[in-house]
Amino acid sequence: MKLDRHGIRFRIWIYYFIFSIAIVLLLGVLQFSLIRPYYRDNQIRTVQSVSDAIQTYIIEDKTNEKTVSMATQLTVDNNVCVNIYNDQGKLIYEADSLGAGCAFHVPVALIENAPISLRDGVALKNYLREANQEISFNIVNGRTQQEMVVYGRTIKGNLGNFYLFVNSPLEPVDSIVNFFSQQYILYTIIIVALASIISMMISGSLTKPIVKMRKAADKLALADYSVHFDGGSFTETKELANTLNGATTQLSKIDELRKDLIANVSHDIKTPLTSIKAYAEMIKDISGENPKKRDEHLNVIIGETDYLDHLVSDMSELSKMQSGNYQLKYSNFDLGNKIREVVMMNDVLIQEGHLHVNLEIEDPLTAYADEIKISQVIYNYLSNAIKHTPENKSITIRAFHKDGDETIRVEVIDEGEGIAKEDLPFIWDRYQKSSRSFSRTISSTGLGLSIVKAILDTHHAKYGVESKLGEGSTFWFELQVPEDIEEDAA
Repeated sequence: MKLDRHGIRFRIWIYYFIFSIAIVLLLGVLQFSLIRPYYRDNQIRTVQSVSDAIQTYIIEDKTNEKTVSMATQLTVDNNVCVNIYNDQGKLIYEADSLGAGCAFHVPVALIENAPISLRDGVALKNYLREANQEISFNIVNGRTQQEMVVYGRTIKGNLGNFYLFVNSPLEPVDSIVNFFSQQYILYTIIIVALASIISMMISGSLTKPIVKMRKAADKLALADYSVHFDGGSFTETKELANTLNGATTQLSKIDELRKDLIANVSHDIKTPLTSIKAYAEMIKDISGENPKKRDEHLNVIIGETDYLDHLVSDMSELSKMQSGNYQLKYSNFDLGNKIREVVMMNDVLIQEGHLHVNLEIEDPLTAYADEIKISQVIYNYLSNAIKHTPENKSITIRAFHKDGDETIRVEVIDEGEGIAKEDLPFIWDRYQKSSRSFSRTISSTGLGLSIVKAILDTHHAKYGVESKLGEGSTFWFELQVPEDIEEDAA
């Protein structure tokens, strides 16, 4: 596997590696800088606690083989040496775990900073008595080159006084420092190794769903819309996968619509072009000298040309509206009169279809919108109703205020065969084929409801359709007319 220095796996590993090294270095600095002062403070406390224990074992309790053994073991455990003298300065007890390093055994010439001779019991006893029962001073052992502490106290007993002296080094021996150094190196290796392993595991679990999604995205780029994005166990990658899956579904729908659009547009253009070519050839070869036939054929050509012009205009209109760049021309106008004008424009089709149009329009009904575009919406709704309403049936157009005076609702109700429930969500799509069986012969480009949707979306208006098979359909829209819009327009 090729190492990607810019990848998440490598970045997480290097961050963990640097973090672990920093922690180990910090611990090392603290350990080696604090070991000596910590050892010094600990030894001073140890000397006092050893003195208390020796006093109990040797002097205050009944001295026997067991207590002597316990006292001796105590000096060994705490790395000290102990001398006890009586009133005559005679050594009555001695325990030594320092060996030749014990200050009580070192020649006077090798002891620095000592106020008295540490090998003279009488001198030690007298110095302790003059110092008010307890002394403590630091010396330098010339034999071991260590700084040491000497602690002494007077112990009053029933049979006389005793003088206890304890000697302990204040600095750790080199063997202890070396031990800590070796231990530190071992811990460093273990921590760095564990940090590397853990970082690889974490980065692997994090990058695995990302790698899978990248591979799925590569397939999606090749128009494979069957891919599924798996986000793994992390919340963020799950959300990303859900978003990508949703985008894939939408892209699949868009691609299907694109294919349908190309197929339908190609068909809608090819059919009239074929007719135009056929009738032009007929005029050339057959009806050129027959005025009546020639006029019929020319009328067909003109009709097909008008259809193509209408198709191109509708497609251009739809593209403008859906681009988001179209600027609406807001104005106040009488929506009731506009509905009546649209009905009059379709009067010929209404009469040919033997239809009845009922108007239920509230007066006055002033709207604030783009008058031309709203007229187009009403025209398309009415044309759609005429196209799908059988003879001797009725179409009702209702327009009224809703929720006070701020909302105007317009409804176009037909008595046609209705729309299947599964088709309702898609009737606003371009070239969506309806399952309705009845359709009056009216020139249509199939873009009417798509244009309606684009116009009403641009107005931020509500719209919809309610329909049941065999009972007809109701297409509606609502215009919001808040005062602040009117003020802005003014």
